[in-house]
Amino acid sequence: MTNLSQAQNEAAWSATISDRQQPKIPYRLGAALCAGVLLWLGPYYGTATVLLPARVAVIDPANKANIVAMLSVSAMIVATVANILIGAFSDLTRSVLGRRTPWLIVGSVGSAATLLIMGRTESVALLLFEWCVFQVFLNAIVAPLLAVISDRIAPAHRGTISSIYAFGFTLGIYGGQFINARFLGDVTFGFNMMAIAILLSGPVAALLMRERSSKPMPKRQFSREMVLDNFSVPRRNARDYYLALFGKLTIMTATFAIQGYQLYILTDYLKITEDDVGRQLGTISIILMITALAMAVVAGPVSDRMGSRKVPVMLAGLLVAIGALVPFFSVQPWTMLVYALISGLGSGIFNSVDQALNVEVLPNAETAAKDLGVLNLANTGGQVLGPAIAAMAISVAGYQMIFPMVAVVSVLGVIMIGLIRSVR
Repeated sequence: MTNLSQAQNEAAWSATISDRQQPKIPYRLGAALCAGVLLWLGPYYGTATVLLPARVAVIDPANKANIVAMLSVSAMIVATVANILIGAFSDLTRSVLGRRTPWLIVGSVGSAATLLIMGRTESVALLLFEWCVFQVFLNAIVAPLLAVISDRIAPAHRGTISSIYAFGFTLGIYGGQFINARFLGDVTFGFNMMAIAILLSGPVAALLMRERSSKPMPKRQFSREMVLDNFSVPRRNARDYYLALFGKLTIMTATFAIQGYQLYILTDYLKITEDDVGRQLGTISIILMITALAMAVVAGPVSDRMGSRKVPVMLAGLLVAIGALVPFFSVQPWTMLVYALISGLGSGIFNSVDQALNVEVLPNAETAAKDLGVLNLANTGGQVLGPAIAAMAISVAGYQMIFPMVAVVSVLGVIMIGLIRSVR
């Protein structure tokens, strides 16, 4: 009888939910995702851009630039591997708390503990080790949380929920940097405050989303095929998946190419004086934040009503390209403000709808966290490739060449998204 009941539960268990099963927009799940990403991204981004460099400056001021670069590269490598592996283990987790909740809790506690220790570290070597450990725990929040969109959100509502997630994401980036700048007078206190915030991320998200038990999840015998399915990149029915991956990579590369050289573009290309460059950078940041938040409210719901993911994402890539061309035709300071407005709208739409697109091209919903982790490599890759190809353009033909290059790269991304067949 027990075996029969277990077999029935396994047969009834599903890795996704249908539109019929979820007729109304699950705003509670949206709130879980928004709060979860805000509470991990704000502390992470603020620590990486403000508190960590400040701590390094205290430990070894003479070598601070090289140390920060080493920390960034090490963190990127560890985070990439951790995101994919933890995603895979999360997909395989069977517990009464579900597949994602245990990892969210462990990730939050581990991240918070590591930040508390880092705030008191006096050695560069220890700081490097702790920062890498932090990346592992952090990705125990990142990978499972994003997979909730695939697990718990019906296709008809994924645009709206992705927008809510993007709203928290945007607040985390801009708010984390702004808040942490206030702790420069007492960096250790800043680390403590960020530890408290990130400690809340997983538990708050878990409490709001109330994940079902994953014990009825069908068991799969250990085999070579099982390992490949769960711990390697998708191998079957993955054409659209890889188009989405490389489309995302090229659009992110285009975005980071200009952002990485923004200061030098203002001073060396547009010839803005040192007295004015800070104000100009601040204005650009405000424009980017406002447009991103505005699109986070609008783009996802519009995508759901249209029943389309490709069209908004392609429009986003085109706006990034158009915005990038404005400074190419004029060296007036206002051109970068127009760039920020147009490209900011594009980036806002992209951030709001691209997650929904990514979920809908997944080859297998049962390995969602791992496969979304691979797709997330496009974010990391864009941050590396963007400044790299911008540097090549500058070396060949000066700063002016960055802008058409960015436009071409972004349009390539639009073309790849357009070639996707399984998603409208």
